[in-house]
Amino acid sequence: MEQLTRPPRVGELTAFLARLTTVLLRNSGEGVEELEPAVAGAARVLGGSARLLVVPEGAVLSVTSGGGTSTVTVRAFPEVFRLDQVAAVRALLADLADGRLTLPAAAGRLAAVDTAPPPYPRWAKALGIVLFSLGFAPLMQPTWWEVGSTAVLASASATLVLAAGRRPRLGPVLPLAAAVVVSVVALLVFARTPAHGGPVLIMLPALFFFVPGDYLSAATAELAAGHLTPGAVRLVYAVFLLLQLYVGILIGLAVTGRDRHALFDLTATQDLPRWVLFTAWIVFTAGTVLAFAVPARFGPVLLLLVYLTVAVQSLATWLAGEVAGTFAAAVVLGAAATRLAARPGAPPRLILLLPGFFTLTVGSLGMRGLTDLAGGHPIGGFRDLMELVTLVTAIAVGLVTGEVVAAVRRGP
Repeated sequence: MEQLTRPPRVGELTAFLARLTTVLLRNSGEGVEELEPAVAGAARVLGGSARLLVVPEGAVLSVTSGGGTSTVTVRAFPEVFRLDQVAAVRALLADLADGRLTLPAAAGRLAAVDTAPPPYPRWAKALGIVLFSLGFAPLMQPTWWEVGSTAVLASASATLVLAAGRRPRLGPVLPLAAAVVVSVVALLVFARTPAHGGPVLIMLPALFFFVPGDYLSAATAELAAGHLTPGAVRLVYAVFLLLQLYVGILIGLAVTGRDRHALFDLTATQDLPRWVLFTAWIVFTAGTVLAFAVPARFGPVLLLLVYLTVAVQSLATWLAGEVAGTFAAAVVLGAAATRLAARPGAPPRLILLLPGFFTLTVGSLGMRGLTDLAGGHPIGGFRDLMELVTLVTAIAVGLVTGEVVAAVRRGP
């Protein structure tokens, strides 16, 4: 990045960098690793310097320019639901680095990004949540019953998400509310006989939008990369979200009058043809694009990464077991995302990684483990929870390894 010749006034630069930090922090649900380099790089291009002390929901920004220094505190709750803003900010920073933007022009463009409405209408987000869940359903149980029940239950989840968008106060309890509604409907309508599989396996696809598997993986990756405070806080928050879902299912049991032994873990006999299992990832990727506001032009490369991750995981698992397969898939995903993100005009690394996070499905293991314990199956429950810890670590270390491998191959 080339530095401009005349340093801007510290107040103007601080206002721009504070807003930049806010937008990036608000979209940092998958980690803060790239936040400080982006802000510091923008400050350097504009003739100043910036330092950040980052925690998951805030940052202390210190800016120096033209002989003056300013320090401000920025607060924003980290999420992953407006990835269009992440892509727009990346393009803005690229233009800034190439000298095509002045500070006033960059500030105006950033303000437009910050206040822009979502790229898709509300009904498209709801459709995305349903498609996202439907694409995941065959991974839980490869049956037509699973697909059909997921369509109904995921529609209920999507309706709750839209309601929370209109009433933000519902946001903090949205996972709990979704788990209650989904579990009640599933237990009363779709999980009445063991022939259709265990109740939790029927519920999970419809709750997958809320399952914090990506947060668990991102938090552990932050710890592995040395971002201790953000990683530790994000890990605790992910566990809290998982517990909300677990408590919601227990409330659903109470509402329906079932005892905890109704939460048996049984997989139904497969009746889906193989072509459905293969094309489910297309549905899943389309749902990811709509549900998380990913620009549509990135869809093909995300689909390619999804199939690459699944293929590597399947092959390596067949050769060396589940842990090695998950680690290998994470290494390939991390390396591929890092290399692709380095190209001009490519999607940000965060967007490239997100579908791969979900395909590795570690969050569902946590839900299955907790509900197995509640249903009186301690051996299966502890097995799933131990597998969760192992695979989360494998994913985190694999992603960091992949990034290092890609950086070494790219050179200094």
